[in-house]
Amino acid sequence: MDNENNLFDIENEEADLVVLEDDDGNEITMEVMDYVFYEGKEYAFLAEYVKDRDEEAAIDGVIMEVCPVEGDDELEEFVPIEESLAETLLELFRNGGYAEDMLEDEE
Repeated sequence: MDNENNLFDIENEEADLVVLEDDDGNEITMEVMDYVFYEGKEYAFLAEYVKDRDEEAAIDGVIMEVCPVEGDDELEEFVPIEESLAETLLELFRNGGYAEDMLEDEE
């Protein structure tokens, strides 16, 4: 994923989908699997969207900070975070409803 701040339109609130752009300019549909608040900020665990996800399969994803876009309720900014913070947040996501074996460590 691109390390610059990016704006992403919420595509489908029911499934909580967003479209991200990778370093090569390819669009990737991601699903927000969960949100967590930590030290006054909101973070999201995103995984590549799979229509019929196997509930038993491990989920590989990325954690990003969620920032509202001032003046537009339809846009959120997903900002990459430091790896050390991602490790801390991964434990919060694991303890917030996901079994430990359901999440793979981020790359």
